[in-house]
Amino acid sequence: MRGKMGRWIMLCAVVAIGGIYAIGCGDAHAGSSCCPKSKGKAKQAAGAGSCAGQVKAGGQAAETSGKTSDEGTVNDLKKPEKINKCDSEWQAELTPEQYKIMREKGTEPAFSGALLENKREGTYTCAACGQPLFDSGTKFDSGSGWPSFYAPVEDGRVAEQADGSHGMERTEVLCSRCDAHLGHVFNDGPQPTGQRYCINSVSLEFEEKAEPEKKGEPE
Repeated sequence: MRGKMGRWIMLCAVVAIGGIYAIGCGDAHAGSSCCPKSKGKAKQAAGAGSCAGQVKAGGQAAETSGKTSDEGTVNDLKKPEKINKCDSEWQAELTPEQYKIMREKGTEPAFSGALLENKREGTYTCAACGQPLFDSGTKFDSGSGWPSFYAPVEDGRVAEQADGSHGMERTEVLCSRCDAHLGHVFNDGPQPTGQRYCINSVSLEFEEKAEPEKKGEPE
């Protein structure tokens, strides 16, 4: 009797210990499998949110940048076009004489210019960039040996800057669009301005005024 009771007690003890071990292993397995899944979901959620945020922010930034660029382009079109070229480009486009005078600030000999005696009606333009500079209506004979005008064709077409070269204090005249040297301006011109724009012929091109079309005779 005592032997049967002892074996029963031992069997119950083994079953109880096995159950406890099974429960402990199950909890440990569940914990080890759950944590990576939770971490994976957390990473996936964080990654999805992060990417979405970056794409949205980046898209907005790109869109804003594009609008700014477009507005800048529109504004630039309203401003006078400025021409900036390096020396090698100007040398390729201009004749040696033009380059010496317009880019190196030289001066053609007096009474040698092709446009000195020009009396046709039209517009004098920059020989480098074509910008209109002077109208034939403002041209006069100054006796200086260079084409002379008492006013530019309109404000902003020529620029002026101090010139202290050759031991003289003068005011240099340049094309406002390409900075080509044109000549000098003096305060001894005729009215209504009292100014004399003394310009190198080499720095100018002349566009003759088109003659008005003649009306046909009535039938």
